[in-house]
Amino acid sequence: MPHPADLARRAAALDDEHAATDLRDRFLLPDGIVYLDGNSLGALPATVPETLAGAVRDQWGRDLVHSWNTHGWWDAPTRVGDAVGRIVGAAPGQVVVGDSTTVRLHQTLHAAVALRPDAGVVVTDPGSFPTDLYVVAGVAAQVGWRVEHSGPDAVPALLDDLARRGERVGAVVLSHVDYRTGRLWDLPSLTRATHAAGAVSVWDLCHSAGAVPVDLDLHGVDLAVGCTYKYLNGGPGSPAYGYVAARHQERFVNVLPGWNGHAEPFAMAGAYEGAPGIARARIGTPPMLSLLALEAALHAFDGVDVRDVRRRSSSLTRFLRDCLEALVPGVEVVSPLDDAERGSQVAVRHPDAYGVVQALAARGVVTDFRTPDVVRLGVAAPYLTHGDMLAAAGAFADVLAAGDHLDPAYGRRSVVT
Repeated sequence: MPHPADLARRAAALDDEHAATDLRDRFLLPDGIVYLDGNSLGALPATVPETLAGAVRDQWGRDLVHSWNTHGWWDAPTRVGDAVGRIVGAAPGQVVVGDSTTVRLHQTLHAAVALRPDAGVVVTDPGSFPTDLYVVAGVAAQVGWRVEHSGPDAVPALLDDLARRGERVGAVVLSHVDYRTGRLWDLPSLTRATHAAGAVSVWDLCHSAGAVPVDLDLHGVDLAVGCTYKYLNGGPGSPAYGYVAARHQERFVNVLPGWNGHAEPFAMAGAYEGAPGIARARIGTPPMLSLLALEAALHAFDGVDVRDVRRRSSSLTRFLRDCLEALVPGVEVVSPLDDAERGSQVAVRHPDAYGVVQALAARGVVTDFRTPDVVRLGVAAPYLTHGDMLAAAGAFADVLAAGDHLDPAYGRRSVVT
């Protein structure tokens, strides 16, 4: 078993090896904190405060309504969409930003229905984030589709079985990364299997965009959605995005036909006519302050190849697991051991997981809890180091050794952890 001093030397060597991808100076983080909750809320990029202050003071405060034109507010949903597109591997003109992930997924699933009007089945993972399950069930009920549940690894076999039974699948809706365990699913092969079944691929990228190469265009993904407040660091409640592959845009049916998506929005026509291209996926007036904050936040990725972020992330999560296994007796890590199957987090199962999370926070290590017994350690690679991984594992060991996680004060769970 490695000695703590050996782990410290290894951490220093790894930080030297990955020094070129250390982007901590692009973020504003509190002193004395190891922040391992970037998979819930990303850290504050250094460009955001002044950009947001200027948007309030100069654009809204001085230029008022003229800012829609003079400061490019009107074009922001597609302009920022292109910035997101560069990170998720989408050519310009295929991503639009605005509204929430829930709204975007609802819109996207109805678009899938329009692309496959003769289908009757939608396939999704029962382990998906609850919102995804709610939306899939809700849209299926609205359009008369039946929901088939399957873990992603069993989807190809299910699709073959449904085909043998003569049932047509309209869409396969999956999350790229399992939000509890950090399992990274094989997007390219699952997209190919979906297409082989004649269905539309719909991917939720909330836990992968900005941390893992997605390459939507390269792999022929049809539709995708994602939030921007995790690894994209857009801030609390920052607007979500929707991806519509260019080949589908002419047939994209917007179930939420707001005026922002109209071909001539200022004509104030009485009937809806969708705008050309990705603009037809726009809905209503965008939340401009959040959108401008997100645009500023995305500059943290300027000059950055997501593949380099991924290499750093894989090294950090691998080292974190090694530290936990060396320092925490009997630790149960539930994230995959194989780098290729692990997103940018390490999940640990513990019967008192909630108390562990709270006790870690008291020691300056911010993680989060997922019911019933998972401690999630989210690794936002641009602003974390291997030294941070060792510090977090050491704090984990100290918490358990001292019994801090058994404090009665942690028996009552707060709304947000």
